[in-house]
Amino acid sequence: MTNPTELLRSRYGEIPFNSEINWNESVTTLLSHRSIRAYLTDPLPPGTLELIVAAAQSASTSSNLQTWSVVAVENQERKEELSKLAGNQAHIRQAPLFLVWLADLARIARVADSRGISHDALKYLEMFVMSTVDASLAAQNAAVAAESLGLGTVYIGGIRNKPEEVARVINLPNSVYAVFGLCVGYPNPEVATAVKPRLPQSAIVHRETYKLADQEEAIAHYNDIIKDFYIEQKMDIAGDWSEHSAQRIATVESLRGRDRLREALNNLGFQLR
Repeated sequence: MTNPTELLRSRYGEIPFNSEINWNESVTTLLSHRSIRAYLTDPLPPGTLELIVAAAQSASTSSNLQTWSVVAVENQERKEELSKLAGNQAHIRQAPLFLVWLADLARIARVADSRGISHDALKYLEMFVMSTVDASLAAQNAAVAAESLGLGTVYIGGIRNKPEEVARVINLPNSVYAVFGLCVGYPNPEVATAVKPRLPQSAIVHRETYKLADQEEAIAHYNDIIKDFYIEQKMDIAGDWSEHSAQRIATVESLRGRDRLREALNNLGFQLR
């Protein structure tokens, strides 16, 4: 699907604005994104990982500190282990490449040590946030690059379910944690996927100042759109977006073990002052 009008209709469930504007392949790739949860086992061409990582390293990074790393997992047994830790998601096992994106303060600490310079600032929440943001920016660049090459991707937040166990499987040192995973591979053509509608821009874009109450109409409209999408895609999801989203934050159990993330991060060497 490359028609701008149809891409926008898929992304919003309607045509939200005039699509007769300058259009290019980069925008097409971005608007075409969909989560792929069924993969062929075909290996990726040589050099694909390196090209994807080059795109990731082209993302912005705070103060050029580059406080992120990535572990490329192709070994089937290791993918099996990570799949179990992330909620037993089959697509982690299927995809030929599983990328674990890391917030990494160990490298810069080692650099400081090599120069005989202290690194007290690494104990503070700001550095943790910086490294997490750096990893996220890099990963998104990688995902877009992969999709531009005809590959499919899906992010795996479940990698944070058991941070210490994940760290052991991929041998992480102190002051490094897995932010999320990313499956990369060729989509299985026998499993149809669709672009999922997002909230209207009127709920997301605030001009000059933030206005919470003004979002209610847009959210109500989106609830109707997403219910139609669930029916069209034959997805067994009860209620609308508001109901589904509210249920996801209703109890501690909905965090699936991530309620102890601070404890886990402390165990992994993050002091978070």
